[in-house]
Formats: sequence, C-alpha cells, structure tokens
Amino acid sequence: MDCFSKIVTQIQHALTQPLPGELAQIKMAPSSRSELLSFVKPNEMPRQSAVLISIYPNNNRAETILIKRPVYNGAHSGQVAFPGGKVEPFDKDLVDTALREAEEEVGINPSLVTVIGQLTPLFIPVSNIWVQPVVGLLAQKPKLSLSLQEVEYTIHAKLCDLKQVENHSVKTIAINSIPISAPYYKVDKEQIWGATAMIMSELLELFSDCTMDE
Repeated sequence: MDCFSKIVTQIQHALTQPLPGELAQIKMAPSSRSELLSFVKPNEMPRQSAVLISIYPNNNRAETILIKRPVYNGAHSGQVAFPGGKVEPFDKDLVDTALREAEEEVGINPSLVTVIGQLTPLFIPVSNIWVQPVVGLLAQKPKLSLSLQEVEYTIHAKLCDLKQVENHSVKTIAINSIPISAPYYKVDKEQIWGATAMIMSELLELFSDCTMDE
C-alpha cells in the first residue's frame, strides 16, 4: 500500500472515532487566543462558515490545497487558508457550503469530491465566526481555476511534510501593537498560522507519518 492510501485509510478510520478536538487545535493556537476568548464569545446568532480540506494523490503522496488570500482591509488579509467561506441561505448544509466555496474560489468540481467526514468546529474570535472543516477526497490532483478577487495563488502542501518538526516554528507578530506568539507550519516560503494551523493540527493527528516507508 502506498503512502497516499495508508494516510487516507487512517484518516477515514479516525473520522469514525472521537476526534482529537480542541486538545489538538490548541497546540497551534496564537498566544492571544485565550485572552480573546475571555471577552469575545459566540453570540446568539453566530456566523457560520465551512472550509474544504481536499486530499488527493501526487506521486503517491497525500497533498491538500491551501490558498493565499489577497491583501485587503480585513482580519485575514494575506493569510494562508483552506478554500471556504460563509454560509449562504441557499446552502443545504455546511458540507454544501464548503463544496460551493471551494468551487467558487479555486474551481474544484463538487461532483469530483468524496466527502469522508468533518473535523471539530473552530470558533474564530477576531471575526466572530464558527468554521466547520470538511474533509474530502479527490481521485487526482485537480485542475484549478482561481477567483482572483479571493485568491492570490494556491499552495499544494504535502501532509507528511507538515508532520516533520523542521516544518514547525513560532513567530512573534504585532496585533493592534501588541506582540503575540504564533506557532506556524512552513510550506515552501509560506507560513500557515492562526485558525488554519489549528485546523491542520487536528487533521495531522489523524494519521501517522509514512515518509520513511516511501
């Protein structure tokens, strides 16, 4: 069994079991998160959103697609994220939201995605929104068509590489002139931090590294 098949089999099984949840997410949480959560709570009508974690084979290795957000006047300007966005009234459910947004942002055809489960929802206090990560399989690396208003470019990240300690680090950034520590994953020249890193942290706990088996 190749590395891709091993990882997918493990993830599929793990998604039928109790998830690592917040204990996994918090490993990659910025130092400001606990303080923010002390005074920013989901309101009675919290906004809902969903992202798609697409997993596909590339040379028998499991990869996922991330996007680089353009620079804009907003909380997530210029950040690396999974394709996704807010729920629309016409969405049937959060899975539908994730698939629709992935198609709109990067051109992934929903009919080519086999949804295998969902990770633990994550509340993002800076934008007062709940994010539902949806995990889906693709039979092959997809041909993409980017919405340039929402996506500057895409990043193809190898899941096994993200488990390697040399690709984990911490940076200090200033938010509202206050320095905070932010753990991040390194992918090429990009840094995955914040909510995306917290979601990725839970995903990476669903399988064991098989790089040495290749």
